Amino acid sequence: MTNKELRQKITKLRSQIDDLRHKYHVLNDPQVTDKMYEGLMDELRKLEQAYPELMTSDSPTQRVAGKIATGFAKVTHQVPQWSFDDAFSREDLDRWEERNMKILEKQFGKKPTDLSYVCELKIDGLHIVLTYENGQLQSAATRGDGTVGEDVTQNVKTIHSIPLAIAEKEKLVVEGEVWLGTKMFEHVNKEREKAGEALYANPRNVAAGTLRQLDSAIVAARKLQCTTYDISLGNAPDTQSKELEKLGTLKFPTDDDWKVCKHMDDVWQMYEKWIDRDHKKKPFWIDGIVIKINQKKYQNALGFTGKSPRWAIAMKFPAEQGTTRIHDVYWQVGRTGVLTPVAHMDPVQLAGTTVTHATLHNMDEILRLRVKVGDKVVVEKAGDIIPKVLRVLEKMRDGSEKAIREPKKCPVCHSDVKRYELDSGKGKKEAGAGLLCTNSSCYAQELRRITHFVSKAAFNIDGMGKKIVEQLVDEGLIKHAADIFTLTVGDLSALERFGEKSAENLVFAIETARDVTLPRFIFALGISHVGEETAVRLADVYGTIVKLQKATQEELENVSDIGGTVAVSIVRWFEKKENIEFVDALLENGVRIKYANKQIGKGKQVFAGMTFVLTGTLSTMTRDEAKEKIRARGGDVSGSVSKNTDFVVVGENAGSKAEKAESLGVKMVDEEEFGRML
Repeated sequence: MTNKELRQKITKLRSQIDDLRHKYHVLNDPQVTDKMYEGLMDELRKLEQAYPELMTSDSPTQRVAGKIATGFAKVTHQVPQWSFDDAFSREDLDRWEERNMKILEKQFGKKPTDLSYVCELKIDGLHIVLTYENGQLQSAATRGDGTVGEDVTQNVKTIHSIPLAIAEKEKLVVEGEVWLGTKMFEHVNKEREKAGEALYANPRNVAAGTLRQLDSAIVAARKLQCTTYDISLGNAPDTQSKELEKLGTLKFPTDDDWKVCKHMDDVWQMYEKWIDRDHKKKPFWIDGIVIKINQKKYQNALGFTGKSPRWAIAMKFPAEQGTTRIHDVYWQVGRTGVLTPVAHMDPVQLAGTTVTHATLHNMDEILRLRVKVGDKVVVEKAGDIIPKVLRVLEKMRDGSEKAIREPKKCPVCHSDVKRYELDSGKGKKEAGAGLLCTNSSCYAQELRRITHFVSKAAFNIDGMGKKIVEQLVDEGLIKHAADIFTLTVGDLSALERFGEKSAENLVFAIETARDVTLPRFIFALGISHVGEETAVRLADVYGTIVKLQKATQEELENVSDIGGTVAVSIVRWFEKKENIEFVDALLENGVRIKYANKQIGKGKQVFAGMTFVLTGTLSTMTRDEAKEKIRARGGDVSGSVSKNTDFVVVGENAGSKAEKAESLGVKMVDEEEFGRML
């Protein structure tokens, strides 16, 4: 056999095997017996072993590798990985649609009449990001924190429904869900039961654990599956429905139960069709419906919040409920000193997990529920995540129940406790529902502040969990979060649970975390009422931590999505000397804040110190593009006009902002003049 004939034979074998694989694993249409399929694979394997120079990475024989990995490398996503906001009722969906319509009306001058929705089943699995270059699978990564995930390419190659090669030669990033079939889940649990091991709660947990196995042979044995639903980078069509069709054309596995809906009534009808969550209807578990605006032009106009796309939402199935008994209530101290009552209950199964604790929120909620220790209660998992007590079954009482008393002392430091005061900043203070430890140096508060600081959404220091933080504080190695960046291998290696290698790994993680974006830095400070989205908004508007420190309450209240309570909280935080010293200590200890506008040199910071407001529709660029151009040149963008505004950029169909600018004497520029300024 000539070399040319040999290459042709191998190519034909690979093509035939891949076609049979696609029909079996994607189309659920087996064309040959398993024995015949394995015979073709064996023939190909022998040829590649005899002629290793003809081996390629996309060969079907490369799907299962016997090598055991030493760990998973980190992968920085080329496209940010977002999570969906959740809805739990028709009212939630209607409010979501109304918010979007208002934004689109401002962007396009009128409400769109051709807007439609694509509804897809929300598969209860593990998010995966697949990157293809020149038609070849280059990498597969987990979501991670949305910016950095783990490289699980070798394990993903064992998933036969995922193609190793595609017809599209342009770079393509495809997103999907890896899941474990219900039958395999039941099989795994039977094997664990025989071995006397604890049973897994749900397929999602098994899928996540399987994909992170270091031995890819174990992954192959679990027969994971994948369903794709998004092209986030590359040549994507102009609608979500066409995108799903293109994925199918490229032989990616997609679910057939998606539907285009023209009205919210149609969306609700599909939701009700699947609300019974009958897992026997599908090979995977589902926990809701994902609703996406179909047209990409409207998706692009709506954009994203700090953590999720505005153009998509997950309509979750009703929370699963169960009954149990409360046998104790303890008070947990949060990082801001707020005391939260937590019910300790008899174990109850909810949404595939065993629950023993549920929040009672605050003393007002305890009084509203009229709950007592010893009560039989109904609990549920809201969104299948947060357990909460829903109601008390008062008729089940036998007289032994005990009232829950409001604590007068902190359960950790025994300092006085007071009602949390709501401050509007206008000189009025009202007692809130929460209880507050009056000792700002309370051990429990400091532990939670540090744990918050190192969390994924903040500095994301890998390997520094709650127990490690507690150990470092107890050993006196750190008093506050800034001390983390002074730790050395020598400090850690002698500690219990640490060795030389684990100490080196943690120090490496700390070094990696020194470079942090401004939104993460702001969120990590732990300012009351400042969540992830608020931190992103503050970073967008102020650009640097120094400018944020100097912001007044009035300025902050003029920032869209920042109300009076949040503004007061920020100002009060930066007024405290110890907090300013904390920020200074972080910078002195080597923390480096990555500012978005450093991409342009100092000589081009022509808008430094200027604040812009955009109103109306721009014809040559989108609002987001205009904001980026302003910030890249050192300027700030605000959502509302005030006396501190320098310029209002006025597009077509400008609204009340232009009128306010005129009344305040703020300079207005049209799009042409704005272009000259740029």
